[in-house]
This record gives sequence, structure tokens and C-alpha cells, in this order.
Amino acid sequence: MFARSRTDARFSQSCFSDVGISRQPRLDAQTFLQRLQGQKHYGDQVVHVESLAEREPEFADAPGGLAPAVVSALAAQGIERLYSHQAEAIEHVRAGQNVVVVTGTASGKTLCYNIPVVEALAREPGATALYLYPTKALAQDQLRGLGKFRLPDQGADFLAGTYDGDTPQNLRRKLRNGGNVILTNPDMLHQGILPQHARWNRFFTRLRFVVIDEIHAFRGVFGSHLANVVRRLDRICRNYGSAPQFICCSATIGNPREHAERVTGRPMHLVDRDGSPRGPKEFVLWNPPPLDTAAVGPSGDWRVGGDRRSSIGEAVGLMTSLVQEGVQTIAFVRTRLAAELIYKSCRDRLRGMSRRLADSVQAYRGGYLPEERREIERRLVSKEILGIASTSALELGIDIGSLEACILVGYPGTVASLWQRAGRAGRGREESLVFLVGQNAPMDQYLMTHCDYLFGRNPEQAVVDPDNPHVAVGHVKCAVAELPLTQEETALFGPYTQTLLEILEEDGLARRVADQWFWTSSEYPAADVNLRNISGPVYTIQDESAGERVIGTLDEVSALSQLHSHAVYIHGADTYFVNELDVDQKIARVERRDLDYYTQSVQVSQIRIDETEEEKDWRGALLGFGDVTVTTSIPMFKKIKFHSRDSLGFEKLDLPPQTLETLALWFSPPDEIAALLSERGLILGEALIGIANVLVEVAPFYVMCDTQDIGAVVDANCLGRDTLFLHDRYPGGMGFARRCLDRIDEILETAHTVIEECACPDGCPSCVGSALPAFAQTDLDSAVRDRIPNKEAARVLLGQLLGKA
Repeated sequence: MFARSRTDARFSQSCFSDVGISRQPRLDAQTFLQRLQGQKHYGDQVVHVESLAEREPEFADAPGGLAPAVVSALAAQGIERLYSHQAEAIEHVRAGQNVVVVTGTASGKTLCYNIPVVEALAREPGATALYLYPTKALAQDQLRGLGKFRLPDQGADFLAGTYDGDTPQNLRRKLRNGGNVILTNPDMLHQGILPQHARWNRFFTRLRFVVIDEIHAFRGVFGSHLANVVRRLDRICRNYGSAPQFICCSATIGNPREHAERVTGRPMHLVDRDGSPRGPKEFVLWNPPPLDTAAVGPSGDWRVGGDRRSSIGEAVGLMTSLVQEGVQTIAFVRTRLAAELIYKSCRDRLRGMSRRLADSVQAYRGGYLPEERREIERRLVSKEILGIASTSALELGIDIGSLEACILVGYPGTVASLWQRAGRAGRGREESLVFLVGQNAPMDQYLMTHCDYLFGRNPEQAVVDPDNPHVAVGHVKCAVAELPLTQEETALFGPYTQTLLEILEEDGLARRVADQWFWTSSEYPAADVNLRNISGPVYTIQDESAGERVIGTLDEVSALSQLHSHAVYIHGADTYFVNELDVDQKIARVERRDLDYYTQSVQVSQIRIDETEEEKDWRGALLGFGDVTVTTSIPMFKKIKFHSRDSLGFEKLDLPPQTLETLALWFSPPDEIAALLSERGLILGEALIGIANVLVEVAPFYVMCDTQDIGAVVDANCLGRDTLFLHDRYPGGMGFARRCLDRIDEILETAHTVIEECACPDGCPSCVGSALPAFAQTDLDSAVRDRIPNKEAARVLLGQLLGKA
């Protein structure tokens, strides 16, 4: 924890030696902030500090006590009493109820399911349990905790293991034939276990519990797929005569019971009174200063709005200062590239002080090989790493020890995710420090002046749509291949199942005999369904300078924008030049080069309305919703110099366009407002582009989605007039555009507030200036922009429409 100490206001240049890493006495959070504010480079970045008070623990006993083996296992871990939410969850599980536990980060949710499962295994040695985690890394991490409960001499003797793509064949056979607890992920359950259920008949016959950890992470496409996987699991369990209980754990979201019930298809009992302790936390809103210091806001506060210094650069400065003080820190970013940029910049700054100091900084993200990730996790726990820049890969409950500070580079998109990440610092009763560094984005700048949204608002509601036919069709194929599907069971997979089965029959994949559907193809349908997205195949990244060694993977959409020919790919703080992107073989061939620039693709989208589901007059404007086709091409990319962020020019590309059939809402202003804009010399299309940029950022305030889940296009061809389209970025849609339509008043009101309160005179990345769609940005450092749309046009349009002229 931060030890209380009083020192002078100067930062020590380094508290490390070249011989080894040794820490000076640590400072408390408030003293550290005072030191920051005393530095000559400080520019009033602190716009708000929220002091979150310490919370005392609330203990309770499980009715009837605990099994002796459990008591011994807990005592060996230094646990003498249960928190109140743990005791409540155990009581309801013992009563046979399905339970969802919703408490804060590091509140001991794991014990809510490990204890009743171990007790059941002690009573019934042949029983089995299935643990599902969103990632392989989390499953492997939780296995270590479960192993602490195995005490054969006290009756708790069971075989547990992770079953995933990294599990050796001999261990797979052992777990399949005799395992009691299988820890896996939905992908392996979907592709490797359910299709082979006959080989798992012992396990499914004796299945007593299904645990879904971090269920809040299963939303959108991933959650919709998981709900269908659970539907298939239900059929197989019934086939083998079992009816397992479900135990779910979640971070704080707005609709935990509803979400768990939607995913599992079962009524759930909610446990949400958190009895765990919480240490004091200082939560700092840190807004980078504007590049134009002459910019002032409506209230005279120059800290709000305007084009700003790099949020990544600010994060680098904060992390460097924290690492110098020996404070173990994690920085969360939205993209892989941003993680690598922070890692590289911090390492470069610290190398001049101490090589060991520079080596104590690391990046962590998807695309690293499993052995690389395990080694990084080990070094974090052992405190060999003091600063780490991570994507959401470390947001979930992997045990990386107790960190002391957290830097959020940009708002992560949801309040639930923000608190999940902030909870990585100061576990238990330790004091901690959290920075939210604002980006040049409408959402971030709105939060810098409306902090009550973060500290006084309930988190958003998770969204899943398991009945989406684009999601369900793959699982219908899998279900029919696993077991003949009865006519009565077709209702399990949603209202489109009958139509989907008839299409499969026309394609020669399935056949109806009496009231059952049978699989008639030699295909293995599970191999064609990717639970993580609906974006197609995965590209392999091969380093030709190291004997074609595989250094990572990317999905197709990301590969086309980040691994095109002559792109710069960053991995492990090293720069790789892409020699060729082989679209046919799905391989990117790269070579290690020392480059002083990185690349950013430029995307262009066109849209076509296929079918109008709803259209109405709204405040004199045309408001519609329906099926659309979006065609996206990448005609060129930029070269951008590190550190200075100077543009080094563009290079043309020749890549195949990507077509997306999805759902969208559209909005076309009334003719009188278009005429008014024209009279003032303003262009309607410019106004809509500016508003579109704000909407992509603001919509997640009201719909629990990421900015990458939705896209915006301004087009005049569909309706013969300038129209703004807001669409889901998934085939068939995920319900995001529909929910935006339902809350269009609130969304446009917030968009107007963002534009009106921004201090810039002509438009900037903090309001209308996101010249690239949010999903196309591989570098979230918003200082790199194309032409800024006309702010005045957007402001006038919304003001007239909302009656605020």
C-alpha cells in the first residue's frame, strides 16, 4: 500500500540502482498529486479529484457451517471468516437455486462457487462441475486457486484441470475420462467438447454445476454466442439425464439478474450486497492541456475543449513518474498499438536513468503468444515489472498481485469497465491512485466536466441478442450435428429456427424425418463459428526475418486496416515492416526493422438502404430504421512519425472492399433547417459529419457497447438528400442502433451539450473533429486528424432541431 510519508516536492530522479531494483519509502496518493502539481511541466491537468472513502468489511457465517476440508483450506490461505455476500451466495446455492453474484473487483467472488462445489465433491466424489471463463489465461489462473482446496486426507480429493487449446493430448484424455472440475472457455466448449459429447458422457451424466465467471464480459456478439452455446449444453445435459445448477459472477452492471437469465435461460437469485473491504482511493480526472492556450470555454475555463496534447504522452509521463517512485502501475488503453507506444516511450525515457528501471516496464495485449503472457504475469506478481501498459486483456480477474496505481488512457466505453479496471489498483484495504486521462474525443471531454456521470450514476445495462439469425444459424447447425433436433426443441434457438432449418435442408446440410431434424453433411459445423465476432477468419503474422516465426494473430477486419502491405506493425515495442498481406492464405509476412514512424489506415464507407422497417417524422426531421448494406474500402494509409506525430505522407492501397449487411437508424434534417444553413453559408453535409463523429462517441453513454460496435456514415444517395446513418457493425445487427433510436432525444441532447460546451472556436477532436470513424482508429492518440468538420454548422443544426437556437 502507499505508506504515509512527508518528503519535499521534488521527484527523485530514480529510486533504483543499476545493481537491482530497490524501493524508497512510498508516498501517499495525495502527496504524489501535490508533487505532480508542483512540477514545471504541470499545466492544470487535474480538473477533479474524487476521494473514495475506505469501506469496512462485513462478515457472516454460512448457515450450518462449512465442511472440515473447506475450513482447513481457507485457514491455509489466511481466511478465517467469510464476507457477507459469500455466505449469502453459499446459502442459496446449497438450497438448489441458480445464483448471480455481483460485487466489486477483488471481493472474493471465486469463493462463492468454489466452496459449494468442493463441498459437493466431498459428498459425491463422482460429481462434476464445468467452469467457464472468457479467456484461457483466466481459467489457468483460477485453477491455481481451486487447487488449494484439494485435501485428499480430509475427503476433498478431486481432479481439476484446464481444457483448452494449450492442453496436451495426454492430459486431455485424463481430464475427459476422470476429471471432476473442467476449467475452460466458451470457445473450447463450443468446438471441442459439445461436438464430442459422446466421449464426455461420464462428465455430462454427473454434471452438478456450471459456473460462468465474469458474465458481464459476455455481452454483444460474444454474449449472444454464449447464450446459444448454453442452449446446446442444455440439450446435451438432458440427453444424459443431468440438470446442473448455474452460478454466475459479475462486475457491477445495471441489469445483472436480467443479463444472467438471458445468457443462461434460467431464473437467477441476485446476491449484490458487497461485504468486502475497500481501501481509500483517489480518483483523478486528468485532462491534457490544449495546444492552443488561448482557447477558453464558455465559463472561462481553458481546460475544457480545444485540440489537446497527446493523451498517450500524458500517460507516459504519469507512468514514468510513478515507476520512478517504485509505485507498481498499470495503464489501460483501447488498442494494441497504444499499448506498444506507451511501452516503447516509457522504456526510452527510463533507459537514460537505469537499464533495470527501463526493463521494469512491459506491454500486455492480445496477439502475444501464451508463453509470453504467462511470463509477464509471473513477473507482475513477483514485482519485477513496475509499469505495464495493457489492453482489456488484464481487465478481468487474472491474479497479477496488488497494484497501487492505475492509469486509464481514455474512457473505456462503459462505467462497468471503468470500475473494473480501476479496481485493479488497491486491492483489499490498500490505498490506491487512479487517473482517467481524457482524450481528444467528445465522450472523454464530456466526462471531464460532468463527473457526476461517473461517480453518481448506475452502470449501463448489458445487451445480448441470442435470437439474431446471423448468430443462431451456426449454433442450429451445431445442435443438429450433435443430436437430432426435435420439432419441440426448435423454440430453444429463437423465432427464426424453423426458417433456418428449411434453408439448411435446401442446402443439403440437414433433413427432416418425422418430427426430427438430422445432420446429413460431412462438415464439422463448429469449426465455422467464431464466438468472439462475426468478422470472419483470423490472419497469422509471420516474421520472415526470424525463419517465419509466428508472432501474433489478428481478425480479418483488423488485419486489413493494420497489416496491409507496407504497414508498420508494433509487437513487443519492436517495429515490423509488412512486406505482404496474403489475403488468400490469410498470412501477413513481416520483417523486423528499426523504424521511426507508424501507420494508420484511412477508411471510406458507402451505405445502401435495403428495407425500411420504420420511418416517421421527428421534430420535422425524417427518422428511419431498417436493413442496410455498408461497403467499406481502405484506399490509402498515413505514415506518422513517432513522438512528433508529424505526417510523413500517404500511400495508396489496393484491398478488396468489405461488405456488411446490418441494421441502422437514419436521420435527415427538415428542409427549413437545410435552407437556414445555406443562408448562413454553412453546408448541411458538414454539419451531419460533425454530428456523426459526436454520436459514435456519445451513443455508448446510453447503450452498453463500445465505439467499435457502431459506425456512422453520411450519405446523400439513398434518399436523395443528406442523411446521417448510425449502424451496428455486425451482420444482422446486435440491437445497438435500435436502442439508439429509442433514446434518440437523450443522445442528441448530449451531443448538443458536447458541441456547445467545447471551448474551441472552429471545431476540434474534443467535439466534432473525429475525422476517422472510431472503429477505424488504430491509434487513439487523437492529435492525428484529417480535416475538421464545421462546428458552427453542427451547432446550428442541433440547436434549431432541439429548440435551443
